[in-house]
Amino acid sequence: MGRTQDLSMYLQHFGLREQPFSLTPDTSFFFAGSSYQEALNTLLVAARNGEGFVKIVGEVGNGKTLLCRKFLATLNQGRQSTTLNGVPDQAPPALSASDASPPPRFITAYILNPYLEPRSLLLALAEEFRVSLDKDTDQHQLLKGLTRALLECARNGQRALVCLDEAQAMPLESLEVLRLLTNLETEKRKLLQVVLFGQPELNERLRNRSIRQLRQRISFQHELKGLHKDEMERYLRHRLAVAKFPGETLFGKGAVGKLYRISGGTPRLINIIAHKALMLAFSEGRQQVSSRHIRGAAADTPEARRDWLPWALALTGVAIIASLGIAWMALQ
Repeated sequence: MGRTQDLSMYLQHFGLREQPFSLTPDTSFFFAGSSYQEALNTLLVAARNGEGFVKIVGEVGNGKTLLCRKFLATLNQGRQSTTLNGVPDQAPPALSASDASPPPRFITAYILNPYLEPRSLLLALAEEFRVSLDKDTDQHQLLKGLTRALLECARNGQRALVCLDEAQAMPLESLEVLRLLTNLETEKRKLLQVVLFGQPELNERLRNRSIRQLRQRISFQHELKGLHKDEMERYLRHRLAVAKFPGETLFGKGAVGKLYRISGGTPRLINIIAHKALMLAFSEGRQQVSSRHIRGAAADTPEARRDWLPWALALTGVAIIASLGIAWMALQ
């Protein structure tokens, strides 16, 4: 009860309707920074192309899960779909405003748990595509049932697509099963498309010789970077605006610069430190976050980087003093 009251007072203090820097991957907070917009465009083009595997790789905390949910929400706007362990998203923009042809209809699956052996993976997909199975169904029958379901999707004018999060942790045997499923096709196109979201370790995993055929089928890929320095302030303003902040920003320029330096542009770190900094400002009755608040928040965040600017300024000062001393001695 106390924590809820504190949160309410915190929001009221800043004029917010919800937490602007929550770690929950809410698609309404999706920020179309350069790397993120490029990734979303790549996914949408790949989905409309309808063939092969798609790979999105990004470091921990760079927003892969949020991008995945934004992608699925965009595909499913105004269309019937299912998701595995998914969370309903708010309505996103249309799939493609520039394409004159009608957008395809998708039935999607979102597999959040990567630790699935081949049979468990097939069972999960069968459940998503509403395949009726007996509890003792073997892997051969699973594949046959999935094939029938995917053919039915194709007959209904739908495209089946599955997104796998944290794909770097999937067993190699399960990745190979996915490749076999993507072998299924009509005379016109594949019956199933697969999108892999993973950490950079996924690249290493895909170099394994046993799944080289899968590697050759990756038709689209993108490396998800963090925010650029010039996107930092816009990112903060965007999240505050979504949270209904009545002003322009709560972060001074010094705070923005320091936040970027100690987060490296990683969205998850930015959100953690920004939230703590707002709490510090609230506890002092301040209406704006200063670099001092950012420093205090970073001290409580193990993953925060050391701010190099004070050290650089100190070294510059020492160098200037030394140069002046040498010049003075030369004049003597």
